[in-house]
Amino acid sequence: MNSENSSTLYDIPVNALDGSKLDLSAYKGKYILFVNVASKCGFTPQYKELQQLSDTYGEEVVVVGSPCNQFAGQEPGDANEIRGFCELNFGVTFPLTEKMKVKGNEQHPLYQWLTQKSRNGKKSSSVKWNFQKYLVNPEGELVDYYYSITKPTSRKITKHFG
Repeated sequence: MNSENSSTLYDIPVNALDGSKLDLSAYKGKYILFVNVASKCGFTPQYKELQQLSDTYGEEVVVVGSPCNQFAGQEPGDANEIRGFCELNFGVTFPLTEKMKVKGNEQHPLYQWLTQKSRNGKKSSSVKWNFQKYLVNPEGELVDYYYSITKPTSRKITKHFG
């Protein structure tokens, strides 16, 4: 599929953690920071900064966390366990998707779009670990991606807001 025929990011069906539909088109006009998250990762404390980013720049950016168990089994929980962990430990209020595969043969269409230049029109990448971040601009175009070591409140990311 070439980029001229590609559906937009907003057309990709995504389920929320509770199984309901998460309509990405509701976020048109805002930046979206997609992050594959996990509860038992060395980077898990980034949930706090993701929430801080959401609280600080909520008018301009939506953080969307996608639980993923593809890296060292670091997200073994079910939806209720994940939601409880995030709320209890980090006060997470930003949207969480259903658990999804972010790489490999069963890669979710959202991550196909985020990681394949043929779909996003900008660049190809691969998800290396939990808490890798993908920033999409208010027009639904990929801005860039950031590896796990880049903190959510890093100037590399926040320079796009405010």
